[in-house]
Amino acid sequence: MKYADGLWLNKPGYGVNYATQMYEVTADEKSISVLATNQWIGNRGMTLGGPNLEITFTSTLENSIKVCVEHYKGALKKAPSFELYEDENFKPVVTETENTFELTSGKTRVVVAKSGAWDIKYYYGDKLLTKQGWRTTSYILEEGWKTKERMAEDAMKPFFAQDQTAESGVIREMMNIGVGENIYGFGEKFSTFVKNGQTVEIWNNDGGTSSEQSYKSIPFYVTSNNYGLFVNHPEKVTFEVASETVSKVAFSVQGERMEYFVFGGETIADVIRTYTTLTGKPALPPAYTFGLWLTTSFTTSYDEATVTSFIDGMAERNIPLEVFHFDCFWMKEFCWCDFEWDKRMFPDPKAMLQRLKAKGLEICVWINSYIGQRSALFEEGAKNGYFIKNKDGSVWQGDMWQPGMAIVDFTNPAACEWYKSKLRALCEMGVDAFKTDFGERIPTDVVYYDGSDPYKMHNYYTYLYNKTVFEVLEEYYGKDKACLFARSATVGGQKFPVHWGGDCFSNYESMWETVRGGLSLCLSGFGYFSHDISGFEAQGTPDLYKRWCAFGLMSSHSRLHGNSSYRVPWNFDEESSDVLRHWTVLKGKLMPYLFANAVKAHTEGIPMMRAMVMEYSADPATLPLDRQYMFGDNLLVAPVFNEEGTAQFYIPAISGEWTDIQTGETLAGGKWYEKKYDYYGMPLYAKPNSIIVYGNFEKAFAYDYVNGAKAVIYGLEDGKTAEAKIYDKEAKLAGTVTATRNGDTIKVSLTGGINVTVESAQGLKIEM
Repeated sequence: MKYADGLWLNKPGYGVNYATQMYEVTADEKSISVLATNQWIGNRGMTLGGPNLEITFTSTLENSIKVCVEHYKGALKKAPSFELYEDENFKPVVTETENTFELTSGKTRVVVAKSGAWDIKYYYGDKLLTKQGWRTTSYILEEGWKTKERMAEDAMKPFFAQDQTAESGVIREMMNIGVGENIYGFGEKFSTFVKNGQTVEIWNNDGGTSSEQSYKSIPFYVTSNNYGLFVNHPEKVTFEVASETVSKVAFSVQGERMEYFVFGGETIADVIRTYTTLTGKPALPPAYTFGLWLTTSFTTSYDEATVTSFIDGMAERNIPLEVFHFDCFWMKEFCWCDFEWDKRMFPDPKAMLQRLKAKGLEICVWINSYIGQRSALFEEGAKNGYFIKNKDGSVWQGDMWQPGMAIVDFTNPAACEWYKSKLRALCEMGVDAFKTDFGERIPTDVVYYDGSDPYKMHNYYTYLYNKTVFEVLEEYYGKDKACLFARSATVGGQKFPVHWGGDCFSNYESMWETVRGGLSLCLSGFGYFSHDISGFEAQGTPDLYKRWCAFGLMSSHSRLHGNSSYRVPWNFDEESSDVLRHWTVLKGKLMPYLFANAVKAHTEGIPMMRAMVMEYSADPATLPLDRQYMFGDNLLVAPVFNEEGTAQFYIPAISGEWTDIQTGETLAGGKWYEKKYDYYGMPLYAKPNSIIVYGNFEKAFAYDYVNGAKAVIYGLEDGKTAEAKIYDKEAKLAGTVTATRNGDTIKVSLTGGINVTVESAQGLKIEM
């Protein structure tokens, strides 16, 4: 929210109290504390009123600075709170100079002036990351918060004795934006990729991909200056990103207290690694999930014969299919969710699922956390207190989505167990994964079982929802086999993958929106990303379908899904079948490389889909790029976004030549290129000094990634070394390929007893 009227004034109706004077600054072995006054204290009489702010700097994790800003310390700290993995035994280094206190965590430090005007600076090593100074930290009161009667009463009292209500307060912080610095992240945002100039509200909504709303709102951003900031509040956080004070990122929360973390790093990847250490690393989806998913689509009519015709049609066209998904209407209309198959269409669902699994498929079904009034579960849930309630104790109900629906209260352990029991029954039947739809439009005028603040629960609800479902799959299939297909998320939601991008239109503009949303989400700690290939709303052209197939299969997870029409390729044209097969097979061959990067996402928090700035922020040309990305460590992907088949893309300015993995063409870095591609091509360039391992793929994506594998060495420069790790389908390290070039010869060593073929894309001699 904007509170300023230009640089000098505030908007009418708001009183902004800035941290003005470092009145008292103290330190101990783990923290620095500041008492900041809202005015320069010139005499004792000026200490009789406030408000003052008390700010504490500490660290509970290497390379992070934890900051707490408090106005009223006695204010209630209401649940819920994000689940963080802090190390309370971590000890930063606190030092004192003549004019400052410094707190150092790893190579990240904060420098706090001992006295004088408000002055805070953050560094990584000797590099300044950001700073705060004049008119940055503040406590804001809405001046119209009092009744006329109370205002009349207070007018007779000294200011410091007047009745200040905690409900009206807002804590606001501002961080400096340096010259040329760009801001990214905030979750899955479909707006312009570089967030400078935008107002960003962290408030989940079901708004589609063509709006400023977001299914996955994360109060975390990163910058091209290689630092990140996370505001530790599940409720609404508002960011003004160079949009109010154009040289600042301002962020505010309602209440009397704000807590946030500043992370420093050599690269944005380092920052994300630290952030996900704090908030949780992504789970590793099972290998099969990286294959092609096909769904019934949303409002289409289908039964077992329809489903079987799709699956058999894919097999007849030799298109490898891994997962079949039943969308909403596997249940009877008006009964969502009762978790019961519509027996009119599926008279013997267990036998049907067995028949489908005999074809080598995994099964996913659509669910949500809403229980319609006609659901067989409604009365049971209402009777036992399993739903969110109104303030008068009645069940909260609404008509949007399902008539008379209630919402499961996941703060109630008994409700969680009840919900889980319905999902376990589906697992027993043969369901392998759940699509956890919705979870965004959660009301705030309600009461939760555990007394949680409904305002804080609006965003946080999705965490409890997806966690509950994920735990069922972990319990039933094991921790290494659980997989969701989730739409909504908040901080920590990355622990329950996979997430898809929501409702997009079937056009190139929406395809671009989807790329932007995925890049922003992955810069916000999410390791994997998917989307509805060819768009969800309406039906696109065969041209769009084929181009989106290329993008969709060069994403971590790949799903064909739509609204009112089927997304099987022959519904567009037969060439679409050939194109889909081509990209599915290529992804299958890349699985040794892709799965190694999936393991890295799980262990380090580094996403598979990476904005170019994440890897190459030292190259200014990469800072705004939002039509291409790195897919894992070594592969640049640039989808085609037009009917002409042309791609404009940038090759980062690093030494060595980049190699098209399909054609063998090489390009130098530091340049823009424009090339034309048929439907079987798009820019897919291996970076210099890299190794990509290809597998002996046939049909199933969970195969032996070592036996018959081929390691191709790309653009290896003389004197340089490249390395590639190979994991088996259970994510155990099978071995490592290491290559070092000396003149026209590449010396290769293999560890772990692996036996793979090794080739040089440059045609150089290989010596084992």
